[in-house]
Amino acid sequence: MDVNAIGSQVPVTILTGFLGAGKTTLLNRILTEQHGHKIAVIENEFGPEGIDTELLVSEPGEQIVEMNNGCICCTVRGDLVRILNDLKNKRQAGEIAFERVIIETTGMANPGPVTQTFFMDDDIASYYLLDAVITVVDAKHGHDTLDQQPEAQNQVGFADRILMSKTDLVSSAETQSLKDRLLKMNPRAPIKPVNFGEVPLKDVLDLRGFNLSAILEIDPEFLAGEHPDAVRQGKHGHDHHDHAEPHHRHDGEQNGHHHHDDAIKAFVFQSNRPFDPAKLEEYLGALTQVYGQDMLRYKGVLFMDGSNRRTIFQGVHMLMGADVGRPWAAHEKPSSKVVFIGRNLPKDTIIKGLEACLAR
Repeated sequence: MDVNAIGSQVPVTILTGFLGAGKTTLLNRILTEQHGHKIAVIENEFGPEGIDTELLVSEPGEQIVEMNNGCICCTVRGDLVRILNDLKNKRQAGEIAFERVIIETTGMANPGPVTQTFFMDDDIASYYLLDAVITVVDAKHGHDTLDQQPEAQNQVGFADRILMSKTDLVSSAETQSLKDRLLKMNPRAPIKPVNFGEVPLKDVLDLRGFNLSAILEIDPEFLAGEHPDAVRQGKHGHDHHDHAEPHHRHDGEQNGHHHHDDAIKAFVFQSNRPFDPAKLEEYLGALTQVYGQDMLRYKGVLFMDGSNRRTIFQGVHMLMGADVGRPWAAHEKPSSKVVFIGRNLPKDTIIKGLEACLAR
């Protein structure tokens, strides 16, 4: 992986997951891997004294940025901007050298405010590139944690990739039950098993999950339950639908679990008709004002009236951005596809609002 290939900005990975899920184990694995990267680590600790710093490897090596005989571990107390600027200044002064940053959040943290830092501060946004949010979910306690902890649901909703730990401690049916649940909560995050933090670096670094130019990926399994023909039609079984969401299957019940009515859910809007740009802009502005706090992530490809190029769009809470993508190819049928992930969002109301923004 060539860091320079993704531009001059310093890529940042946010590592999250509930208490005991295995974040520190994964971070240790990344730091000790012989990959040649120099990595600065920021610890977002909960409580007056952080103990995770002591759990991290501090063995000097080329791939670890050294400060006070160890890797960079800062305690973030709501001042991530100050710490990132401090790292930037020291890097520019030649005092330290690092190629990327990993922020490990406390298990109780909502990743939202951390991700917003990279949108709201111009100096940070120009120097650092938010690459992706990685969420670790404990397969053994995952259902219970998601039932009881809203923060854990937020972490799943924000994820660009989900790593499922401790799958060796549960049956394959239990693993599948949790995976089905996670897919309904966040269809855009691929789910991979991770054993004691052993995961290929390509699965956690340089994912470009926040890159507006990246291709929108929605896990095909999310839409697989659309209708009886879906199994035969495979990935493309949903292409002709105008907008869609899977039926509320009670997968968990078949595997010995009760049905989980999660507050965090995902739904997809799709349409082959173009949007009226002015109407859509006005509607999205109003939508984020009313529901922004509950809109965790939303991202999509838009077919805009009067344009021969796709528009790539995404947002976090009330902050959104758009970029012009590549032209529609001759063989492509222009269409819009947007995934919304949020807490108790009024799906039908939002879909009707989007439909009202379509060009007549």
